[in-house]
Amino acid sequence: MRTVVSRLIHSRSSLPRLLNGRYLSTDSSKVDEPFKVEEAETVNIPPPPTEKLLVLGGNGFVGSHVCREALDRGLSVASLSRSGRSSLHDPWASNVTWHKGNLLSPESLKDALDGVTSVISCVGGFGSNSYMYKINGTANINAIRAASEQGVKRFVYVSAADFGVVNYLLRGYYEGKRAAETELLTKFPYGGVILRPGFIYGTRSVGSVKLPLGVIGSPLEMLFQHTRPLNQLPLVGPLFTPPVNVTAVANVAVRAATDPVFPPGIVDVYGIQRYNQKSK
Repeated sequence: MRTVVSRLIHSRSSLPRLLNGRYLSTDSSKVDEPFKVEEAETVNIPPPPTEKLLVLGGNGFVGSHVCREALDRGLSVASLSRSGRSSLHDPWASNVTWHKGNLLSPESLKDALDGVTSVISCVGGFGSNSYMYKINGTANINAIRAASEQGVKRFVYVSAADFGVVNYLLRGYYEGKRAAETELLTKFPYGGVILRPGFIYGTRSVGSVKLPLGVIGSPLEMLFQHTRPLNQLPLVGPLFTPPVNVTAVANVAVRAATDPVFPPGIVDVYGIQRYNQKSK
C-alpha cells in the first residue's frame, strides 16, 4: 500500500505546474517559455480617393467664389472657361487647375473631366435670345451629357429663379436655363442639383475694380424676408424674390456637389438660405 501511495506522489510531482501563466518543470531551475502568438499580417488599405471638382465658368463672379469655397474645404479644384486662367490675382487662384475650352464644342471637355467626381456649372450669359439659349441651354446640356458619359457622380447647376414677367423679356435666357434643368434631371436623377437663386450680390471684380454689390443686395435681402407672402402674387409676385449672398450660393453649391446625402432636385432661394444656415 505504501508503495502505491509513494508512486502516486512521485507521478504528481513530475507533472508541470502552472504559475502566473507559465509552466514550471519539476526542475525548479528551468522555466518554460510562455506560449507565443504570431502577429497577424498588416493589410495596407489605400486612402480614399480625393474628391476632384470641376467648376465650369470658374473665373466668373459666382464661379470664382465656388472655386475658393471648394479649396477651403480641401478639394482638388479644376476650372474650364473660354478664357482659361483667371485674371484674378488672389492667392487661391494659383491652386486651381485652369482649362481653356468652349462648351459648345464638347470635345474640349475631355481633358478637363479626367478624374473628376463632381461638376458645378456657373455658365450663363445675356444677349440676343438665340445667344442666351446657346449659352444657358446648349452649352450646359453639352456639359451635362459629357459628365454623364464620363461617370461623374454629381452635377450641380446654378440656374435662376423664376421672375414672372421678366421671363418674357429674357425668353432665350429662361428657356435655355429650363432646357438645361430638364437634361440634368434626366441624366443625373440621383445626383443632380439645381440651384435657383434670384439676384446674387457680393463683391464683384471687374478688372482691377471691385464692385460692392452687397450695398444694395444685403438690405434688399433683409427687406424681402418680411414680404415673402407677396411672392405668391400672380405675374409680379416673383419680383419679390429676395437677393442672396454669393458666398451662400457657393457654400451650398459645393456642399451639394460633394455631400452624397444632399437631396437631388431643385433648391429655390429660400432653400439656399436654409442650407447655408445649417452648414454654419
